[in-house]
Amino acid sequence: MTAPTSPAAPAPAPITKLPSALRDRAVWIFDLDNTLYPASCNLFAQVDLRINEFIAAHFNIGMDEARVRQKQFFRDYGTTLRGLMSEHDVDPVAYMDYVHDIDVTGVQPSAQLADALDRLPGRKIIYTNGSVRHAENVAGRLGIIDRFEAVFDITAAGYVPKPDPRPYATLVERHGVNPADACMVEDIARNLAPAHALGMTTVWVRGEQEYEKAGVGAGVHIDHTVDDLPSWLAAVAGP
Repeated sequence: MTAPTSPAAPAPAPITKLPSALRDRAVWIFDLDNTLYPASCNLFAQVDLRINEFIAAHFNIGMDEARVRQKQFFRDYGTTLRGLMSEHDVDPVAYMDYVHDIDVTGVQPSAQLADALDRLPGRKIIYTNGSVRHAENVAGRLGIIDRFEAVFDITAAGYVPKPDPRPYATLVERHGVNPADACMVEDIARNLAPAHALGMTTVWVRGEQEYEKAGVGAGVHIDHTVDDLPSWLAAVAGP
């Protein structure tokens, strides 16, 4: 007769880092679009239209064909601009000036976000695949541009877009960032992988678009997932 065996002990519950534990990070790196402002503002609809207009005018084609080309460039190169530069030697300054000439009044100033940034110690940097002009326009509308010491834009990145790891390394070197004491916040999950590889804490502002969710399945490069960034930052900053 076989002796009865004791039931296996339950697996320990996973340990979840409290947001307040991040309060004293030395550097906070924030993406801009659909991160510092909610995706519901839908600024990208304007940008997307102007990208297609630029492509249509540049190649003298219709808008439907322009949209097909734009999506192909995005899939192949990470940004439409990178594809246009690589395949057609398009002037990046002219492109960025055109596509970011948009109305940002749909973005509402966020007193909660401004207050959380004020109470959150550490340096703060915007890292965007867009331009400094666009970052200043949008963050100015939010009422938070003066909370950031720098904007690391696509020009500073040598027109190499996220998630290529090279501009992350450039940002770290140029701004004297210790990755182990830095936190990166971003709405496109795959863009957090290079930050995680460098040793940063990573925060995904949950997005619903397929390109935002790509890479979430693996999950190992995402430390925190949030739906309301201002409220989460307020919890991190504490009373």
